[in-house]
Amino acid sequence: MAEAVETLGQLDAQVSVCRACPRLVDWREQTAQIKRRSFADQPYWGRPVPGWGAEHPRVMVIGLAPAAHGGNRTGRVFTGDRSGDVLFAAMYRAGLANSPICVDAADGLTLIGTRVAAAVRCAPPANAPTPTERATCAPWLTAEWRLTGDDVRVIVALGGFGWRSTLDMVRSAGGQIPRPQPKFGHGATATLQAAHGEVILLGCYHPSQQNTFTGKLTAAMLDDVFGRAARLAGLSR
Repeated sequence: MAEAVETLGQLDAQVSVCRACPRLVDWREQTAQIKRRSFADQPYWGRPVPGWGAEHPRVMVIGLAPAAHGGNRTGRVFTGDRSGDVLFAAMYRAGLANSPICVDAADGLTLIGTRVAAAVRCAPPANAPTPTERATCAPWLTAEWRLTGDDVRVIVALGGFGWRSTLDMVRSAGGQIPRPQPKFGHGATATLQAAHGEVILLGCYHPSQQNTFTGKLTAAMLDDVFGRAARLAGLSR
């Protein structure tokens, strides 16, 4: 299905009805039924979550998967959870978003020359997709790259999972990856040869609560990565 889509509208429509991974389908729908007490009065999306942002971005941000009570609830990746609060505040400071506030899909947040997507489109149990689930979902990310990536100059990969998924995405779309394969680290940099030209890949620790609450990832560290991304893409203020 993913290989045949020709527009972002088609991509979003088709990914939203995907049921290819039984474990993920069960989890996303169970979570949407049971809900978290603090969101008991709110509807849950409970389906795969598409990427969002600029249709012709210069920066692309690739994360792991929607959060069970974040994107799986709001229908917009990194929206409605603490990871998103941290991420979009950093993007705002770098000039890649019009606001640091990220609450729901109707909050008025606009990304500036930037698009955000998840490597796996469904919320996974314990935030841990299996290798098979990652491979099954990969064509959706590759399709999104094929439709939106021609102007991308910088990719920010959140975490090792996002880093590996980015390398696979570029390779699957006909690009070339350096040898030996670049290793993930916060602030790591690699130059990829995509079909449309060079793309700089930047590594960033995932803005999870585990990383931010322990101080493994700080606001200054995020500002360094996203400030570099904005400058390299010609989007800095």
